[in-house]
Amino acid sequence: MGNVIDAADDNTGTTSPGRVHAFRDDALGYDDATALVERIRRREVSPDEVLEAAIARCEAVDPTLGALAFTDFEGARARARTDRDALASAPLAGLPTAFKDNVRVGGSPMTMGSPAVPATPSDADSPHVRALRATGLNPLGTTAMPPFGWTAATERQGGLITRNPWNTGRTSGGSSGGASALVASGALPIAHANDGGGSIRIPAAVTGLVGFKPSRGRHPDEVFSRSMPIPLISQGVVTRSVRDTVAFVSAFESAHPPVGLKPLTGAPPEPGRRLRIGLVEESPAGGPPDAATSAALRQTADRLAELGHEIIPTTAPVPASFRDDFIAYWSLLAMSTAGSGKKLFHPEFDPDLLDPFTVGLSRRAKRRLHTLPLHLLRLERVRRQFDSKFGDVDVYLNPVVAAETPEVGYLGADLPFETHLEHVSRWVTFTPLQNVTGSPAISLPTGQAPDGMPIGMHLSSRRGEDRLLLELAAQYEAAFPFARIWE
Repeated sequence: MGNVIDAADDNTGTTSPGRVHAFRDDALGYDDATALVERIRRREVSPDEVLEAAIARCEAVDPTLGALAFTDFEGARARARTDRDALASAPLAGLPTAFKDNVRVGGSPMTMGSPAVPATPSDADSPHVRALRATGLNPLGTTAMPPFGWTAATERQGGLITRNPWNTGRTSGGSSGGASALVASGALPIAHANDGGGSIRIPAAVTGLVGFKPSRGRHPDEVFSRSMPIPLISQGVVTRSVRDTVAFVSAFESAHPPVGLKPLTGAPPEPGRRLRIGLVEESPAGGPPDAATSAALRQTADRLAELGHEIIPTTAPVPASFRDDFIAYWSLLAMSTAGSGKKLFHPEFDPDLLDPFTVGLSRRAKRRLHTLPLHLLRLERVRRQFDSKFGDVDVYLNPVVAAETPEVGYLGADLPFETHLEHVSRWVTFTPLQNVTGSPAISLPTGQAPDGMPIGMHLSSRRGEDRLLLELAAQYEAAFPFARIWE
């Protein structure tokens, strides 16, 4: 375990052994992103004051958390000075943030969390980054991720580990683990994240955040996403409140209107009707969750019933073959990464520096290429038929992951491939479905383990029902506020 930051030494809060946060009475204070935007608009604080507070907080917690991949403090300072004179130019103007290390940010490296990709600054922003900048968010750097985002813990070769601010001996999840660690610790109010199998929802669940994966069509795709036979990746953010997520989605739509979907701007605070919520207590891939997770699931279901919704016990809306099909497809993508890295990422991509898990997935795909058409056919069938599963329910409720947050090393970068695959397959059993179907899903920090660690619950619906999920999430948060790391 890394050293716990001492509040007396560097003004960073610690509230229990192993817990690290930076909340204090500076320009950021204890506010969420929505409250900060209002304070900036009222000129109670300036964008540069808020940025300096964020930089100071990042410098305080990052030596312990290991959440930042690269920094651009001076570029952020220049943008903050510009925002100070143009407060009304964008909905989220003045809010400090960070991009995940798998999107192209002009002037910053994009290494995909791997030494195989040279740390060379990108020439220009990707389409998604341009749209995100248009919201007014001001990036001060990029956040850590595991190599290429294949796994659910942010650990990289050479002992580089991103730790959970709730307990630095635990993983922060992945692949958006750096983003979640910074937002959960209070270093940033909001951070970019993306999700190809749970990579927004999993780290949000284990760090006590809101993690929303939108429907496919609400954002422009990165180049790597466009090359996928079945597109998986959704772009978004991690936040500390549902209203922050709604504010971001609304702001993003002003720069990039959704394709084939209704806009979410001005979503009301709660559903306008009683919902039928399908309670899924077991995954067909991994069986029942552990005791703490099951208890949190039942508590969440009981609370939703208190809010007037109907809870309907049901089974997961996915065939038993889905786990093997998804792993086969994941392996195909890793094989593409290993074989086409020079084209996809950088001309000097070095496959000899790939981590054991990427290499293992790639070799697995090569050994089983003859089975791939069947796996893809079944995944495509799941995607086409998923919406029909909602005949008796409006929303599904299940855990985000199957067990409490594991210790650092459970998904370590240097584990033997078969061990790593077994561990991640056992823990991540619920989230990949919505990536294949393109449907929306959200992780809410509704539960806590006996040791105080957050436990996230997962709500999902058919494609295009993003508004419904956010209304339900807002209603739940208003009635049952989420635990805060400083409390």
